[in-house]
Amino acid sequence: METSVIRRSILAAAALLVLAGPVLAQEPAPATTPLAEPLRVVASFSILGDLVKQVGGPRVAVELLVGADADMHAFQPSPADSRKLAGARLVVINGLGFEGWAERMIKASGYTGPVVVVTRGLKPLARAGGGGDHGHGHDHGGDDPHAWQSVANAKLYVANIRDALAAADPSGEAAYRAAANAYLQRLDQLDRDIVAAFASIPKERRRVITAHQAFRYFGAAYGITVRGAKGIGDEAEPTARDIAELIRQIKKERIRAVFVESTANRRLIDRIAKETDARVGGVLYSDALSGPGGPAPGYVEMMRHNTEAIAAALRDTAN
Repeated sequence: METSVIRRSILAAAALLVLAGPVLAQEPAPATTPLAEPLRVVASFSILGDLVKQVGGPRVAVELLVGADADMHAFQPSPADSRKLAGARLVVINGLGFEGWAERMIKASGYTGPVVVVTRGLKPLARAGGGGDHGHGHDHGGDDPHAWQSVANAKLYVANIRDALAAADPSGEAAYRAAANAYLQRLDQLDRDIVAAFASIPKERRRVITAHQAFRYFGAAYGITVRGAKGIGDEAEPTARDIAELIRQIKKERIRAVFVESTANRRLIDRIAKETDARVGGVLYSDALSGPGGPAPGYVEMMRHNTEAIAAALRDTAN
């Protein structure tokens, strides 16, 4: 009797092992441990903040030093900004001289954690020379920092942000990689859509002028000749010389459309519109997103808005 019971127990155990075998052979799903509280991340400006949110999702709490619709070049650090940095677990900056105050400010705040430079590994364009680069007098140094205006570069930003978040929060690595992969697919589609938007416009007509030279990466990526204009970004009233120089530039280079940026003064644009054949193409977003109710509350929306505005202006000038 005892032998029979033992035999049945062994057979039952064997059956359970057979049933469990395929389950044990499967690869375990990557574990994502919930955080007691979100990872506190400080991003230097709104465009980077949006990219961090896209990758970090609910595991991160993002604070900005320069918010939506704000001029990065006019930023003056405050004690509140230092407190943001001091309480962060990760700081995200663009680099390439865009945040000239970053090193001093971070040191003064007492923050000693990791700082991710999202342009790491990127081959930058040299800064445009001459007065047409930055009418507001802000000098970024030898490299053009506005690399996010190319979607291919934004993908590198996302990869650097993903790796930095995973290093700061290893238990969330699987979540960060999944979110980054999904967002990279959106960026691939965005890139294809931008190329398609300009496909029907002859290359010789793809010439625009902007308030300052923030769109050279966009131009290089999508076959647009973009020039920066002296005087548009200045806070002071444009001089007669500014206006004359800009009119000569537009006529000489056969500029098809003129744009003002969301953070720039548009007085000069309005004044020269009456004196040239260039079309005033509206507002572009270069260094800052719009607020939630605006046309560019996120990076993808910003790039679509700018593309549609430029393409529409260039198509109109062909009529």
